[in-house]
Amino acid sequence: MTDADADALAFDVFARACPSRGTLEHVTGRWGSLTLGALYDGTFRFNELRRRVDGVSEKMLSQTLHALERDGLVHREAQLTNPPRVDYRLTPLGREVAGRLIGLIELVEGRMPEVLEARDAYDTRRVEAETATTA
Repeated sequence: MTDADADALAFDVFARACPSRGTLEHVTGRWGSLTLGALYDGTFRFNELRRRVDGVSEKMLSQTLHALERDGLVHREAQLTNPPRVDYRLTPLGREVAGRLIGLIELVEGRMPEVLEARDAYDTRRVEAETATTA
């Protein structure tokens, strides 16, 4: 086992003070995962990315990109043009993380009929239970 392997094992996301928790939160939060997933398709300017991640506010996307950049997952490149141009793309680490997220996204999307069926069954049971307790 190398020193790098030993150092990697020292992180424990289940430990309260472990710094991996913050990164996991950035990656798996709604806007972080959607931003990483969108950037998996290539390089985007801010407004292109905002349109791709439907529903995210300008402020939230900016905060998300800053957090992902700080974690080394996103690269921000500002070009000194008029008007200024800023492009965002995944780093190699970000691409690896996003690839795993894409797998999860595809799994969830592909299994949505089962999820919707489960939701309907759950809601039906809840209504029946509430009806039985009030009757």
